[in-house]
Amino acid sequence: MTRKEYFETLTSENSALVIIDHQIGLYTGIRDISVEELKHNITGLVKALKVFQIPIVVTTTTENMWGPIIPELKEILKDNAIIERTTVNAWDDERVADAIVKTNRKKLIMTGITTDVCLTFPAITAVGKGYDVYAVIDASGAFTIKQGELGVMRMAQAGVKPVGYSNVVVEILKDNAHPLAANIYGGIDMPFASLVYGLNQYFSKKK
Repeated sequence: MTRKEYFETLTSENSALVIIDHQIGLYTGIRDISVEELKHNITGLVKALKVFQIPIVVTTTTENMWGPIIPELKEILKDNAIIERTTVNAWDDERVADAIVKTNRKKLIMTGITTDVCLTFPAITAVGKGYDVYAVIDASGAFTIKQGELGVMRMAQAGVKPVGYSNVVVEILKDNAHPLAANIYGGIDMPFASLVYGLNQYFSKKK
């Protein structure tokens, strides 16, 4: 029997975003994706999901060791509280777990640095607690390519869904005729999408 989680889609009403340990010090060790691409993807994801007004939970770990959240995210998330913890698994901190529970959403879009630890551990824990988890791999990063791959394998074995940042956004959007479509595509900042939108605007005026 196929579980409903495998065919139910993400919506702005059933999902929440969990951002884990996107900190300056941890970014210095990322090797499986360029830091520039990583920043582009995580900020694009957050900007787009904020347009949908999806609940966001943000946490960092041991900032005196790994530094604060990256400035690019701090600016976008200036209205969100950041929960600083010491636990390796974010879910082991009661404040983080409670914040996620209080979103009252069962589908969690999760991203973390590093993929194989900061993302994998709480993602698997969440699945065990009955959540449907989408791990945004290209908005996360690992210290080696192999560590990232192993983290994704372990999550997939536990029932976590590995996804890309733009996949999540357009799944929630569902219809390009949505009144917020232009804002959504502007948020995820895909150059070709901006070009297509520009062409559409141009040809619309020609009619």
